[in-house]
Amino acid sequence: MSATTTLHSVSVRPALSADEEALGGLDRATWSTLHAVMPRPGPPYDPFFDERHRPGDFLVAEAVTEAVTEAGAPDGSGGTRIAGYIRLVPPTPLACNAHVRQIQGLAVAAWARGAGVGRTLLRAACAEARRQGANRITLRVLGHNTPARALYASEGFAVEGVLSGEFFLHGRYVDDVLMGRSLAP
Repeated sequence: MSATTTLHSVSVRPALSADEEALGGLDRATWSTLHAVMPRPGPPYDPFFDERHRPGDFLVAEAVTEAVTEAGAPDGSGGTRIAGYIRLVPPTPLACNAHVRQIQGLAVAAWARGAGVGRTLLRAACAEARRQGANRITLRVLGHNTPARALYASEGFAVEGVLSGEFFLHGRYVDDVLMGRSLAP
């Protein structure tokens, strides 16, 4: 009998060094031509955290889950699992740009998609950016990533620029779409 996963609750917390293996696995599992400009990662895998990608740059969504059988009965294999992450960093090291934070990565596990995990992470990133003193948040998204663009737009992000044909991916040119929003209350 196959089981499905039901999410009961999602919480967001800062990433910890101990999350490296789980986040690396999630990053590899969610790799897609929809959002990746880098080739599919292969072994030996680079560390998830490094000098440019520190645990403090990431927020992690944890979900309390319950696996249920086709008949709807709990199968006992639930628990708390990492459901996704978002990376939030200053876009540059310049003091004149310190009022801005940029989202440089968002991933949601396949089993957690459609349950609001991406939206929860996006809202948490905006709150964290405000807490850090930012009054603006930006991101970049590939033009053909319609689901992500719709999510960002629904959370108040607007297209602020398009770098037409910025990437040549899988035999075609793809736009790099710049989006942003104010963090003013």
